[in-house]
Amino acid sequence: MPDMLARLYDIPSSGAEIARLAAEGVVCRRAESYERTEVLAFVREHFPHWEDEVAAAFGAIPPTVYIAVENRAVQGFACYNVTRPDYFGPTGVLESQRGRGIGRVLLLQCLEALAAKGYAYAIIGGVGPAEFYERAVGATLIPGSEKGIYRNRLAPPESRP
Repeated sequence: MPDMLARLYDIPSSGAEIARLAAEGVVCRRAESYERTEVLAFVREHFPHWEDEVAAAFGAIPPTVYIAVENRAVQGFACYNVTRPDYFGPTGVLESQRGRGIGRVLLLQCLEALAAKGYAYAIIGGVGPAEFYERAVGATLIPGSEKGIYRNRLAPPESRP
């Protein structure tokens, strides 16, 4: 999967979309360190391949993971600066919650945090839905990035001979 590049100086503000979701009962915010167990349990259940990176997000103070919460339950997450500096991802939203704009808000919040650190561009690593990132923030594919930094990753125990 290729990487993409997002221009942080040209992303839309998340404010109106955060307010719209809040009016619907979905709060998108930075996760707190004391929520690590609950967030990792959510990731382990729904997005197990990303548990290590989300755990790394809790190694920063404040954590570099944003979550979407509805009825005191996690509905989605997005991380930045966990795989490499200036990288967005991983991110995941429950399939039942997709289409509400949750993923876009979490993306924008992470990109805004990267911009606040002084970055002008962000790398979106190993994207699946490139069209989503193109629409959401005008991200563009990085030529020759198909193998990217994930090229030599270890095989999970269940797939080893």
